[in-house]
Amino acid sequence: MRLTSSIPLVSLAAAAAVVEAGTLSPPEHIFDNPPQSSSSSSSSSGHKIPTSYESAVMGRRILALTPLGNLATTFPADNDGYGAEENRPDGLGGMPHTLMEYVADCEDEGNPTFLAINIETTFKNVRDGSNISLAQQWTPPYPPDKRIKSATTTTTTTTSSPGFLSRLMSWLGLGSDDDDDGDEDDPPKEVVPYSAANLPRFSLLGYIEKIDDPSATAALSKCFVEKHPDAKYWLPGNRIHVSEFVRLVAQQVYWVGGFGDRAYIGWIPIDEWKSVTRDEWESISLPGEKKGWKEWSVGATVGDL
Repeated sequence: MRLTSSIPLVSLAAAAAVVEAGTLSPPEHIFDNPPQSSSSSSSSSGHKIPTSYESAVMGRRILALTPLGNLATTFPADNDGYGAEENRPDGLGGMPHTLMEYVADCEDEGNPTFLAINIETTFKNVRDGSNISLAQQWTPPYPPDKRIKSATTTTTTTTSSPGFLSRLMSWLGLGSDDDDDGDEDDPPKEVVPYSAANLPRFSLLGYIEKIDDPSATAALSKCFVEKHPDAKYWLPGNRIHVSEFVRLVAQQVYWVGGFGDRAYIGWIPIDEWKSVTRDEWESISLPGEKKGWKEWSVGATVGDL
């Protein structure tokens, strides 16, 4: 499969900075993935670009482990009915709307589960006919031991940098008083302690479907609350809001595995996404799940795929 759309500019800029610093040979595959059956799928530095199916396995693991995502819908063309009730501005018809939402992988079929609360604008848009997409990205629990270095960081980044929590607290101004006496030549604090552009993310495009099976409610409630303990207050039948469990039926999957010279970027066939088994996504590790990872090693540790 070949990619015809361009990589985000942040990826190109980061790759160019690394090349300029002399720490990596120029990427071979910026705008195109090489044929997956060809030996050219390995760059000169020995990195094999994952196949779309291997990327699907990584994506399914991200879906299973990531509790949050952004849901995107569009406003209906006609605001009549509840626009005035919400004090909704005029002229929103067709405009995109995106908000964070709790996500759970309760059915293990590649269709994420949501607890839809009827007053949410997202699900109002769905009831008015909007399709929907879910965007998720992998966030490593540990910062890398070896960072990607560019011309601006090579001379200032130390190998024994403080931990992520310490850096975050310092950036927020929550450090100890002793931190106020730091040398002005100290390395700059990292707001994001890893290259987000170099980590995998995806978008699922599809539609919302109510889970009508009453016998599944108990199992869905247990699964969802295990991932989101505070959601117990909004489970179906609560006294605060009308809610119900729904699934996002995935019809298309767009994947960005990282930088284009070492990661698959493009559409994942939906049959591949749905055919990934639990055993497969449980058998891999994503970058940063374990300590001691290097930022250029963006591929998952994959077993026998």
